[in-house]
Amino acid sequence: MAVNEQTMTHPGYSDHKDDHLKRLRRIEGQVRGIARMVEEEAYCIDVLTQVSAVTRALQAVSLGLLEEHIAHCVVDAARESDDAAAAKVAEASAAIARLVRS
Repeated sequence: MAVNEQTMTHPGYSDHKDDHLKRLRRIEGQVRGIARMVEEEAYCIDVLTQVSAVTRALQAVSLGLLEEHIAHCVVDAARESDDAAAAKVAEASAAIARLVRS
């Protein structure tokens, strides 16, 4: 299991790693299906519908990871010190901003 060098703890998602991997593998299969649809020249709207489904699935994974980061990494940092907490909150805020822009 990879260890986060900044905090020397396991990632917040460790407890649900298998669930996340299962979802990501399912998404990977969906993306391969979209590529196959394009190769076979499927109807544009059908392809777009599948792209939308993959986008929603990735957003769900992202929100789950973010929730676990806040519940574990940010909370642990808050117990450590005010400075560590502020750094983790800033890190989470930047991640949220990236997700909102995507």
